[in-house]
Amino acid sequence: MSNHSNLLSPFRLGRLELKNRTVMAPMTRSRALVDGNVPNPLAVTYYVQRASAGLLITEATQVSLQGVGYIRTPGMHSPEQVAGWKKVTDAVHAAGGVIYAQLWHVGRMSHPDFHDGQLPVAPSAIPADGEVFTFKGKTRMVTPRALETAEIPGIVEQFRRAAENAREAGFDGVELHGSNGYLLDQFLRDGSNQRTDAYGGSIENRARFPLEVARAVVGVWGAERVGYRLSPQPFPYGGMTDSNPVETFTYMARELNRLKLGYLHVTEAVSGKSVPSPEQRISPLLRKAFQGAFIVNGGYDARTGEAAIASGEADLVSYGVPFIANPDLPERFRHEAPLAQPDFATFFSGEEKGYTDYPALR
Repeated sequence: MSNHSNLLSPFRLGRLELKNRTVMAPMTRSRALVDGNVPNPLAVTYYVQRASAGLLITEATQVSLQGVGYIRTPGMHSPEQVAGWKKVTDAVHAAGGVIYAQLWHVGRMSHPDFHDGQLPVAPSAIPADGEVFTFKGKTRMVTPRALETAEIPGIVEQFRRAAENAREAGFDGVELHGSNGYLLDQFLRDGSNQRTDAYGGSIENRARFPLEVARAVVGVWGAERVGYRLSPQPFPYGGMTDSNPVETFTYMARELNRLKLGYLHVTEAVSGKSVPSPEQRISPLLRKAFQGAFIVNGGYDARTGEAAIASGEADLVSYGVPFIANPDLPERFRHEAPLAQPDFATFFSGEEKGYTDYPALR
């Protein structure tokens, strides 16, 4: 048996009892139905197979048609999408799992092909660096259209309505996707936000829109059922930068703490190619600034995840790729069993192949 007693111990998240401290990270799998971006019936199997996680966070889910930037990603803005998600949440609850929906607006990380030829929207007319897959294939991203000040309340409303839809779909809570170069992140960082109105300039102004979204969603769910995801390092995909990430992200963490959100989910690589050295890591500062539950993410395994909880660095640890190939990841940790290796070629395509066909340990 394992010595991962912290990682596998229960955790109380507000009024929710999590059976362990492993979290399945939100991961785009591009298997929603082409017609209407409705969750694939296979998603029921996929999430149920992984319901032994303490907390499941869904793949990023669009709050509106305007928020789309990838093919076959599910939404949370139509009755058909809500009905598709209700099948997932009912099945996960029947399997003893706890599941949050991650709410998402891609902002500039998109292409006119997704918007009837209209430009994607962003805080400023600054293009993201990189390519995006449309139904025509891989395409370079374009210069987006800067949102008018008067349009911003409408996008806050998109998030609020999606939060209501997530309640109707039977989720246990929601996570706001404020990381990885998407719209909330684009407003927060000065590399992508060069506005001169109340939503740009100072850190207080750049954080205004993300915090308005957080407050609107808290109004639907109550603070303890809302989480927020941040990625404080420079983010290579999309060319996300900030001139003072320590100041920017600690300010954001403090403000989210004032809202008394249920958790803060920080992705900051501890392994892989772009590893910040220990003194460059920002998550320990965010941990000090945020008093709610703290989730870390970024290349953790059983040993480093256990150490993060034992040291007080985190309350929970989220795992992405290991949960793709190991649906029963906590069980494998418990028995110190070898982990199955994922098939990278099927991450974003393949229907059940590489999605629901990874076997459990027993």
